[in-house]
Amino acid sequence: MDIVGQHIPLEIHEIASGTPVFDWTVPKQWTIRDAFVKNSRGERVIDFRAHNLHVVSYSCPVDTRLTLADLRPHLHSDPEHPDWIPYRTSYYSEDWGFCLAHSALQALPDDDYTVCIDSTLEDGKLIWGECLIPGATSDEIVISTHICHPSLANDNLSGIAVSIELAKSLLAASGSYYSVRILFIPGTIGSIVWLATNVERLQTIRHGLIAVNLGDTGHLHYKRSRRGHAEIDRVVEYVLHRRKDDCTVIDFSPYGYDERQFCSPGINLPFGCLSRTPYGQFPEYHTSADNMRFVRPEALAHSLDAYREIIQVLNRNGRFQNLQPMCEPQLGKRGLYGSIGGRSDAKERQMAMLWVLNFSDGEHSLLDIAERAGIDFEVIADAAETLTEHGLLARCSGSNA
Repeated sequence: MDIVGQHIPLEIHEIASGTPVFDWTVPKQWTIRDAFVKNSRGERVIDFRAHNLHVVSYSCPVDTRLTLADLRPHLHSDPEHPDWIPYRTSYYSEDWGFCLAHSALQALPDDDYTVCIDSTLEDGKLIWGECLIPGATSDEIVISTHICHPSLANDNLSGIAVSIELAKSLLAASGSYYSVRILFIPGTIGSIVWLATNVERLQTIRHGLIAVNLGDTGHLHYKRSRRGHAEIDRVVEYVLHRRKDDCTVIDFSPYGYDERQFCSPGINLPFGCLSRTPYGQFPEYHTSADNMRFVRPEALAHSLDAYREIIQVLNRNGRFQNLQPMCEPQLGKRGLYGSIGGRSDAKERQMAMLWVLNFSDGEHSLLDIAERAGIDFEVIADAAETLTEHGLLARCSGSNA
C-alpha cells in the first residue's frame, strides 16, 4: 500500500482482528521474519530469504528438529512442473509448511533437519486501500483488485498495476459522470470486510468489475454478474466485441474471485470479472513461474485500454427524452446537417441523429440504440450530445449519463 500510495492518492483503512463481519471473523495478523530448513551440516536447503513462496502463507511459528520422514508431510511440491515452487496458504488453520521445487524435494537425503519459521499470529489488523476519483454524481463504478499475494505477477500484481494506471488516467481526465472507487483488498476476507463496513454505500454502486490476471498473453475473458444482463454485462460484452479482439464471455458461477462476495444473494451488486486467462487455466498459476517474465507489457496495456473504454461507455450511456417527438424535428434550420456535412462519415452521423431522436423515448438507452442501429456507440453518444446542446433532447431523471 505504501508503494501504491506513491503513484495515486490512497486512503488506508484498517479493521481489528476478531471483528465479526457477516458470518466471518477478521483473522489474526500474520507476520513473518525468517524461515528455513537446515540439514545436519547447517546448510539452508529451503530458505525463505531466497524466495518467499518457500513458506506456506500464514504458517504458525516452528522451532524443531525432524527426520526427513517426519518433515515430508509439511513439504509441498508440483511433480508436473519439477522446477517451479508452488504457492500454498493455510489461512484460518494454524498449520505450517514449506514449498519447494519437486526436483529439490527429490534431492533431499535422509537426515535430521532443523526447522524454523520465525513468525507470529496475533491480534492485529487487516489493512486495505481505496482510491476515489470523484465524478459528477456520487453514484459509483467500483473496481476491485486483490493484494494478498503480490509476489505472483499475473495473479495479481497485474491487477494492481492496471488499477493504478487506470486511476492515473481517470484523475487526469475531466467530465466523468460516475465517481470511480478502486479497492486494493485482500482476497475474500477483504471484500467481505469492505461490504460489511460499507453497507450504507451499497445503494450508490451502479457497476463493478474485479480486475485480475491482466498481464498474460491470453485473450480477454469476461464472467458476467449474477444478474446476467446488467448494464455492466452488456457494456463489457459490447466493448469486447467492438474491439474485434478474441474474447470469451461466460455466465456467473459462485466460485472464483471476489465477484462471488459482491454477487452474494443478500448483496447482489452488478459485478463482473474481467481478466485475461482465468484462474487455474494457465500452468504458471500459483507457482513461482508466475513471475515478471510471464507478464507482458503489451498485454497489460491492452487490458488497461479495455478497462478505460468500458468506463467511457458506462459514463456516456443513458436514457434521453426527445423534446420534439411529434414527427421529425427540422434539423436543417438548426444547422445540424451543415455542421457535419463536410465529414467523411456525415451520412452515418446524420443517421445516428435520426436513430437517437426516434428512440429517445425515455425507455431506450444509447447502448440500446447503438446495438439496434448497428452504429458505433461513440457516434450515437456524440449525436445525443449534439442534439442535447440544440435543445432537442434532455437526459432522463436518474439516467446514468
